[in-house]
Amino acid sequence: MTNMRTPWLIAVLVLLAAIVPVARFTDYHLFQLTMVVVYAIAILGLSLLTGFNGQISLGHGAFYAIGAYTTAILMTTWNMPYWLTLPVSAVVCACVGFVLGLPALRLGGLYLALTTFALAVAIPQILKYKAFEEWTGGVQGLVIDKPDAPFGLPLSPDQWLYLFTVAIAVVLYIVAWNIVRGRMGRAMMAIRDHAMAAEAMGINLPIVKTRAFALSAMYTGLAGSLGAIAVQFVAPDSFQVFVSIFLFVGLVVGGASSIGGTLIGAAFIEFIPNLADKVSKAAPSAVYGVILIAVMFLMPAGAGGFLHAMWRKLFRARSGQDGVPGPVEAVSYESDPGLTVPATALKPRSPETVSRND
Repeated sequence: MTNMRTPWLIAVLVLLAAIVPVARFTDYHLFQLTMVVVYAIAILGLSLLTGFNGQISLGHGAFYAIGAYTTAILMTTWNMPYWLTLPVSAVVCACVGFVLGLPALRLGGLYLALTTFALAVAIPQILKYKAFEEWTGGVQGLVIDKPDAPFGLPLSPDQWLYLFTVAIAVVLYIVAWNIVRGRMGRAMMAIRDHAMAAEAMGINLPIVKTRAFALSAMYTGLAGSLGAIAVQFVAPDSFQVFVSIFLFVGLVVGGASSIGGTLIGAAFIEFIPNLADKVSKAAPSAVYGVILIAVMFLMPAGAGGFLHAMWRKLFRARSGQDGVPGPVEAVSYESDPGLTVPATALKPRSPETVSRND
């Protein structure tokens, strides 16, 4: 019964999250919520790569910048509608991510993290390069017009953009949810847990790793496109290496392998700096650091892991199963030819077989 009610509960929460802010919040607060959703999509892309596939990236701000500039260039140079730039940005960022994912086949751990960090450091300088000034605007950047609501809807640009961003995010989250729980997701997590064992089971490591990199870059690039439309401005100095660091902080705070935790991580990197600035005008970075250390100390598995543990305890307490082991269910792997564990080895024996063998 609980599994049947969960999709409806999620649908109601999404509907409330979309309608209530539009009806109650000002345009400025809607802009902040839009950026929370944008950062959540970017962190989700990083989570697919680092949390579920085990490839550490400290340079996802580069993909965020590529997506933002793709949308800005298409809108300013070719007068392309903002919504049509999103699939183009997704394809461009996926291709770049696939190419940059090739070094991940030979590098891993800290070496891969350092490689992606170098990309994040280099991308602002590349955007300032004179050969690209005609498209990127050089140091001055590009200005984008915020789109109006279509079909004559009585909505302000901020209200419409918030609803549009939430709709895109819902689709991306559903896709990520299905990927993680599908064959590709199981292969990604198998590589994360033990690459050699995954390869022995027949998983193609190069294909899975490069696909994960491309998928992650596509998500973060789409977030960059939506962020550029919301901010209405892109410039190389807006995509310094700190963007990558903040995305990584959001990933850790929300939970590296928690899809829902990405929203909490995004809210953290959007609102906590403002809160730290209000607490201390003289040393906001120190306050931010203290808050971050406290969060990591209290929730070492991230907010997503903490809430999941609390939910399991609450469910067990309500069902009266706390401390009582549940029945062992028979598990069959016959439907998945990719797994090599014999299904008969996991099936319970009949009473006659037990008495005869014992």
